[in-house]
Formats: sequence, C-alpha cells, structure tokens
Amino acid sequence: MSSCNNRVCLWVGDSLDWLKEIATTDCNPAMGKAKRASIFIRLVSAAGTGFFYVKRKNPRRITEKLEFRKYDPRVNKHVLFTEAKMK
Repeated sequence: MSSCNNRVCLWVGDSLDWLKEIATTDCNPAMGKAKRASIFIRLVSAAGTGFFYVKRKNPRRITEKLEFRKYDPRVNKHVLFTEAKMK
C-alpha cells in the first residue's frame, strides 16, 4: 500500500527491504574509482635559489606550462617561477 504525491512516496505497512535491494543492485562493484583530474606541480624560482611553491593543476584543462611572477624570500624580490615536476 503506497500513496505518492509530488515525487515523495510513503510506504505504509512495508519494511525497508526494498530499499536495501535497490541500494545493493544499483552499485556496480566492477567499476573502480575515477582518476583524479588534478596533479601537484612545483613552481621553481628562476633566480636559482632553489625556493619553490607547490600548486595544483588540472592538465586536462590547462595544457601549457605555468609561469607566475611570485615573491622569492631568499632574494627579497618578485621573480619568475616556472613549472617543474614533483620529485
């Protein structure tokens, strides 16, 4: 026995076994998790000090190498930081 109104259903006199069946049958155990879209990269100082920032990048969306002008505290200046792979 059920009464439905505006996509909200109320089941009267029924157990929740039907909900457990739906929850277990809709899941596909063969499917794995999706691969993360973003990766971590290093932004290495062009001043040669060895200072770097770590940033997240989505390579599917941004394909070119990143370059930022950021602060390098070892030379007390804003310098160019270029993308390098994480080691």
